[in-house]
Formats: sequence, structure tokens, C-alpha cells
Amino acid sequence: MNAQGRGHAGNVDPADQWVFDPDTGSYTLRLNPVADDSRSQYGSSRPTAPRQRSNPDREEEAHLPSQRRRGRTEPPPPPGGHRTGGGGRRKRRPGPSKKQKVLRWSAGTLGLILVAGGTAGYFLYDHFNGNINKIDVGQDNAAVTDGPVNILVLGTDSRKGKGNGGYGDAASVGHADTTFLFHVSEDRSNATALSIPRDMITDIPDCPTKQKDGSTKTVPGQQQVRFNTSLGQSGRDPGCTWRTVEKMTGVKINHFMMADFNAVKELSTAVGGVEVCAAKDINDPKSHLNLKAGRHVVKGEQALAFVRTRKSVGFGSDLSRIELQQQFLSSMIRKMKSGGTLTNPSKLFALANAATKALTVDTGIGSVGKLTDLAKDLQRVEPKNITFATVPVVDNPEDPATVILDEAKANPLFKMVQADKSLTKTEKGSKGKEPSKAKKVPASQVRVDVRNGGGPVGAAQETVDWMQNQKGVGLSTNAGNAPSQLSRTRLEFAPDQAGQAATVADMMGLPKSALKESSSVGEAMQLTLGKDFTKAGEPVSAPEKAPDGVQNVKANDKNICAK
Repeated sequence: MNAQGRGHAGNVDPADQWVFDPDTGSYTLRLNPVADDSRSQYGSSRPTAPRQRSNPDREEEAHLPSQRRRGRTEPPPPPGGHRTGGGGRRKRRPGPSKKQKVLRWSAGTLGLILVAGGTAGYFLYDHFNGNINKIDVGQDNAAVTDGPVNILVLGTDSRKGKGNGGYGDAASVGHADTTFLFHVSEDRSNATALSIPRDMITDIPDCPTKQKDGSTKTVPGQQQVRFNTSLGQSGRDPGCTWRTVEKMTGVKINHFMMADFNAVKELSTAVGGVEVCAAKDINDPKSHLNLKAGRHVVKGEQALAFVRTRKSVGFGSDLSRIELQQQFLSSMIRKMKSGGTLTNPSKLFALANAATKALTVDTGIGSVGKLTDLAKDLQRVEPKNITFATVPVVDNPEDPATVILDEAKANPLFKMVQADKSLTKTEKGSKGKEPSKAKKVPASQVRVDVRNGGGPVGAAQETVDWMQNQKGVGLSTNAGNAPSQLSRTRLEFAPDQAGQAATVADMMGLPKSALKESSSVGEAMQLTLGKDFTKAGEPVSAPEKAPDGVQNVKANDKNICAK
């Protein structure tokens, strides 16, 4: 299998595993007992006549199907179900309709839906492996981790697929049109989905990409370009967007999930429609959305039009469209969590089929088994504890068609995600770290060597200048670069320097976890600035709540309406 290859799952038609149960009047899923990543044992089996049950104690052997007499066994019936059919053959349920067969996942819904509708993950067995596309982006993380989980969810603007040629740029290579950084807390009690504006100006790092022949090509980075060009442009793959988001936010990403342009249409149809709200009449000729003010249930083309609309809502910008997408995804999550979806086998099958057919993921979750493990791990998050927020930006004074990062608000928000602090207050949510309880000493008594171990270039000297000129720490010294990079700032001190450490911790806003007592420390404490350090004078620890003015909405809020 090459970097862009798909797996194979045998020749089983998933529809053949749904058997009519006359006791309930509905179809029941007969699960394949084969391990997740193996071929189906049923791929070459043929249905056989049911056994005669008139006198099973004496006549069972006489009425065994011919295949069983030859040593072959037929697949067992589903628990509590019955094989159907007459004339010696099981009646086969018709296969999926043409519409079902083109179900697609799109616009960044998969990661959120996988968490919200985790039960559907139980039905993603090995016969769906052939649907999954995976890309080797040089990251092969385990599907499940004990710590927080960060998933990059991408929706591209590729116009591939039936009926999509009339949407804007039909020749698009598939840029990062919709992007969420989906953070799930370590205790799985809450989640934060950060929307990243596609027109935000940022830096894109060099990106090694795997080619179809197995070789690696490095796509050169660019400075001060639109964020959406981190995917598709110049042959960039999702790993390039992955690296761009990590550099921007300081958050370590575990996995990515990418979907094509068709998903909203097909998924909204599969769940029977998604309720949305418009505060005013909307008539957008570009997206083809025509809605009267009020609540509506949208699906198919109308659902896609809703999440694509921007000119007729808010300020007519991509930021206004992000709010529509957040409303739609919140409603979709609630719909999928509802009993009407989770208890309906047909809907679960359709959703699982849709997810795997259009899903592109990293190799760490590149099989149904791994995706199922991830879904089971994350399904505890309830909609009321999922918060959507938009990365804070301001208008770009040099180009009104783009925006730039609002660092004063964005950096504290990124630190909250780095520190696993929730935007939703929950009983189980992450709690702030206590500062040192040692008694502080005067700044003039503090002796500290400062090293740069992951902060911005020149951070050590900037910190020393700030300490000496603004905080009165005259015995502070620039000790150069640290021998290794640290993700978190660290202050090492000897037992008799606890008071000095308390002073520096308070001065710099260090969390208790940054303080490391060590008997090997000399006369001066060792302060190593990590990747969580932004600039001198700005607290290293994360705030307890998001800065004022950060747009956010809870997934269980049913009263959000497009304005």
C-alpha cells in the first residue's frame, strides 16, 4: 500500500449483513466475528437453505445444508433474529441505494461527529476498512492516549463529486476551507473546537510529503500567506496543515481527519435532517440558500447551502460563515446523540458507511479497528460540555480581504488548550495549578540563570532585561540556549532556594508544575523557557477563562440563530 492507498476488506457487501427479523419487523445487523483488520470469512460464502426444525433432536443431521455436510459452515444467524426466505434460500435484502453508495463525509464534521455519536463507531468493522483512505504524513501516533487528545479536522473546498461542479472554483486543488482543532480533555469530560479562519495570514513551515512512489518531497514553506494554502497548494498534504497549526497554537496534534465536499449533503440526509435557525430571511444567490426567518430542518443540498452561506449573514465574511457552521455542527451532534439515531440500526449503518467512504486519516488511525478504539475513548463527552470557539483575529490593515491573529486574545486561548483547561466549566474539568506556597523573598535576593529551551528567538535575553529593568532582579543572567527543547517552562531550584523560586513563579505567572526542586542546582536557579513561553511580562500559566470577546458557543445551545 502506498502513502495514499486504501485497504481492502474482502468481497462482503455490508448490506448482506442486515437480516430481517419478523419478531420486531425491522432489520438486524449480523456482525462479522473476524478481527478488525482481517479479511471477511464470508466473502466467498453463499447463502444456504435454513434447517428444518420440525424434529431437531432426531432429524437435524438429515436436514443439514449440503455445504455443512462437506465440512463448511454457514454464518450464524444474528442474536434473536431469523433467517428469511422460502424455497430453500434465504431472502436477500436489497443492497444500498445509489444515493447511499455515494455518501460522503465533509466540511470538518467527522471528528466532532465521531465524538458525539461514538456508538456508531461500534458498527465500523473490518468490512469498512476498504472505504478508509489514509495518508502517511510522517506521524504515526497511537490511536488512543492517556492524555488529552487533539484532532485536526479538515474540510476541503474540492469540488469533486456529483453535483458539486457549480460551486465556485471547480478547479480547486482542495484547500483547507474549514478547519477545527478539536481538543478533548485528559479526563474526557469536555472538549473545545477551535475554528481557524481560512483567510488568516500566517506562516507555513517546510513540509515533507510522501509521494506515490514512496519517495519524500519537501514542499518549501511560505511566510505571511493565507492559512487555507497550507493544504493543496504546491502539493501540500494534511501534514502541512498539521505542522502549520502546531506552530501557530503550540498544541501537539495526535491525529487528523479530512473529508470531501459532499458530506454535509449526505450526512444530513442520513440522520433525517438537521434543525437550523435564521433570525432573518436569507437569500444568498452564491450558496443558493433561500430560507425564511425561523427554524428549519435542512438536509442535502439545502444543508450544504446553509454551511456555505456568508454574503447574506453577519458581516458577509468567512467569520460569519464559521458561526453558521458551528450552529450546524452543534445541531448535528445533538441529533446524532438523540435516541432516534443511536437506536436505529439503519441510520447507524448509513452513518458508518458514509464516514468510512469519505474519510481520509493519518496512519495512526488508518483502520476501522483503530477508529473504533478512538471513538470508544472519546464518546463520553456530552454536547453540553463541547464548546466551539473561533481563533481571535483582527482585520489585516494591508489587505481587507484577509485577517491576522489577535495575539493579545489568541495566545491566552492557546495556552488554555495547551494546559488542558476547558472553556466549559465541568465538575471533572481541569483545575488551575496552585502556585508555590513558599514565602517569597525580595527580588534583589533572587539569583537565576535564564536559558531558552523552546521560546521565541532572543527570549532569554528579553527575559533578563525585563527582570533587571522592571522587576529588580539584578542577579539574573542570560545562560544562552538550553541543550534540549522543552514543551513547558521549568524552574529548577535547590531546597534552600524555595523562597526565590516563589518570587520568580509569582513574577512570571508560572504554574506549580513548572517548579522542580533539585539538590544539584548551584548558587543560581535554572530557568529554562519552554515552548509555552511567549514573551517577557506575559504569564506562562494559562488563564482560568477565555479572554473577553472570544466568540464561542456551546454545542447544546438550541437558541443560536443566524443573523
